[in-house]
Amino acid sequence: MITTYQDLKNGSAAEVRAAIRAGRYQGHTAGLASGFLQANLAIMPEKYALDFMRYCQRNPKPCPLTGVSDTGNPMMATLGRDIDIRTDVPAYNVYRDGKLAETAPDIQELWQDDFVGFALGCSFTFEHALQRAGLPLWHVENNKTVPMFRTAIDTTPSGPFSGKMVVSMRALPRGRVEQAAEVSRRYPLAHGAPVHWGDPAEIGIHDLSSPDWGDAAPVGAGETPVFWACGVTPQVAIETAALPLCITHKPGCMLITDVSESAEVPDYRT
Repeated sequence: MITTYQDLKNGSAAEVRAAIRAGRYQGHTAGLASGFLQANLAIMPEKYALDFMRYCQRNPKPCPLTGVSDTGNPMMATLGRDIDIRTDVPAYNVYRDGKLAETAPDIQELWQDDFVGFALGCSFTFEHALQRAGLPLWHVENNKTVPMFRTAIDTTPSGPFSGKMVVSMRALPRGRVEQAAEVSRRYPLAHGAPVHWGDPAEIGIHDLSSPDWGDAAPVGAGETPVFWACGVTPQVAIETAALPLCITHKPGCMLITDVSESAEVPDYRT
């Protein structure tokens, strides 16, 4: 039986993950599991893991590291009591030699004994706080995936990993941009404050109607486009690194954890 987005809108983190693990829900996770940290995912062979960890450490805005699995163990024990990174994401992107080869509903058959999984904080987390502050989020209200764009902003390389920063965009009332920045700044595990607002061309974005990932979102009269660093940035770095095999979440389809969204240090027990 298929579970709809509306069915899960008020569900707990465990209920949302259960629907995803059972294959009943394969959509985006924006607006789901209020109160809990959502995470981007990157999975790769152990031989590349230290360089990738350095890449995250050197680029904390787009890559806020929130969890690392033990080698060969798909259970992300530091983020929850029962989180299996092979099944608990709605959709996965599979990269081979740096190219997107397929999108899969789970990766049980692809799992390897030398895999290490990385969880990186996601801006969907602070969206709940923006909504509580009365700030409108068009993509959540319209059941769409937030638009994401490649920028001209360089990240700091590590080993084979490098590339441009990816950002997510939300159009907000012009007079409330500073408020949105202050609210999101409280969530360092979810990219924190915006990296830019206003003219998108200043960061190398030339057409807001054609996002690289997600759905186009309108910028209405009296609104300003606001850009946050995005956890899809590692997917650009993975393309550049051209690893033989690497697996990520499909943009917009996140891992929902048991970590409080207000945590500054990952701890699902709080």
